[in-house]
Amino acid sequence: MTNKPKTENRRPKTAPLRVAYLLLWFPEPSQTFVLDEVNTLARLGVEISVYTLYGSRPARRLAGLAPGAAPVSHLGLGSLAKLLRDLVRLRRDRGPAAGEFLRQVLVRRWRTWETAGEALWAALAGVHLAGVLKRAGIRHLHAPWADGPATAAWVASHFSGIPFSFSARAYDLHPPDGALEEKIAAATFVRTNTRANLKYLAELAPGSSAKLVNIYNGVSLAPAPRTARPEGPPFQLLALGRLVPKKGFPVLLEACRLLLAGGLDFRLTLGGDGPERPKLQALVVQSGLQDRVALPGFIPHREVPGWLARSHLLVMPSVIAPSGDRDGIPNVVLEALSQEVPVVASAVSGLPEVILPGETGWLAPSGDHAALAEAMAAALSDPAEARRRARAGRKLVQREFDSRRNYGLLKTWFEGADRGQGLGVRG
Repeated sequence: MTNKPKTENRRPKTAPLRVAYLLLWFPEPSQTFVLDEVNTLARLGVEISVYTLYGSRPARRLAGLAPGAAPVSHLGLGSLAKLLRDLVRLRRDRGPAAGEFLRQVLVRRWRTWETAGEALWAALAGVHLAGVLKRAGIRHLHAPWADGPATAAWVASHFSGIPFSFSARAYDLHPPDGALEEKIAAATFVRTNTRANLKYLAELAPGSSAKLVNIYNGVSLAPAPRTARPEGPPFQLLALGRLVPKKGFPVLLEACRLLLAGGLDFRLTLGGDGPERPKLQALVVQSGLQDRVALPGFIPHREVPGWLARSHLLVMPSVIAPSGDRDGIPNVVLEALSQEVPVVASAVSGLPEVILPGETGWLAPSGDHAALAEAMAAALSDPAEARRRARAGRKLVQREFDSRRNYGLLKTWFEGADRGQGLGVRG
C-alpha cells in the first residue's frame, strides 16, 4: 500500500480568500464608503465577514443603507463576561508572555481618555476574536480605521497568527492614537485613501514606507444628469456632513453672510447632525440668515442624490480642527462631481487631489470665509464655466474613484498578504 500525502490541512487553490473586517460599528450612516467597499469586495469574490467591537445600531440609524453582502457579528457590553473569560484562558494557556504583549499594547500615552478606553476594549475584543477568527477559517484581518479597530486587529493577529492590515483615513490618524507606529510595523500593509495621508504616514514611519499604499475610496457613479438644473436665482447651495469642528461650517455661514450683504439671492441647505448643531443654529440667527439657511438634520444617504440634483453648488468648507482632526476626501464631494454638480472646497488634506483649481472646481484657503465667499460667487456667476469644471470632475471621479478598480487593487493586496508577499505598490 502506498503512502498518500496528507491533505486535510491543505486548502484548494481555488478557495476564495476569507477576510474579516473589524469595525466599531457597521454599517454607519456616515461611513457608506465602508459599506461600498465590503459589498464590492464580496462581488469580486472575497468572502467577507464583519465583526463589530460595539453592539448593533438601532434600525433607525441604518435607514437608507443597502444590506451588507457579508455576515455581521456584534460584540458590545453584553459580551464583557465572554471577553474576560477568554482573557483568563489566554493567561493560563500562553503564560506571562501574553500579559507582557498586552501591556505593550495598552501602556502608552493615548491622545485622550476616550481613546485609551477604546483601546482597552479593542484589546479585550482582539483576545476574544483571535480564537473566533481562527476557528472560522479567516485568512486575513482588515480594520478600515487606524484607531480602535486596528488595535483589535493587531491583538487578534498576534494571538492567532492571522496576518492583518488596516486603513488610515482622517480622525483615526490626526492626531495618531499613541500606538500607530507600532501598528504600522506589525501590519502586512497599510492603506491610505489620500496621497496627503500617504506622505504623512511615510514621514511618521519611514522604515515602513514599502508597506504603505494609497488606494482611493470607490464611488458608485450616478447617471449623468439628462437635463440642466433650474436657473437661479435663488441659487440652491448644499453642504452635507457631520456637524463637527473639522467641517468648517461656521466659516461657510460667515461666507453666506458676506454673499447676502453683496446682494446674492441664495438658499443654503446645511444637512447633517452632531455636537455643533446648537452653535450653528445660533450663528444662523446672529448672521441674519434665518430666511436663507435650513438645517434639516441628518439626511439619509438614499436621499443625497435628490438633494444634489436640486443644487447649483456643493460647498465643502473643511478646516483642521483644534485637535488636529481633518477630512480626507469627503465622499459627498465625489458624489457631487459624479452628478456634475459644481464644487467649492477648502484646500485641506486630500481635497486638492480632487478639486483642481481651474479644472474640476474652486478651492479656497482653509478657514478664509472671504475667499470662500469669493469662490462661491465666481462659481455661481459663470454657469457655463461651472458646468465645464463639473463635467471634468465627473471624468476625474470615473478615472480615479471607480469602486471595482480600486477595491480590486485592495483585493490584490489582500491576496499578496495571504501569500506572504509584499507588492511594493505605492499608488
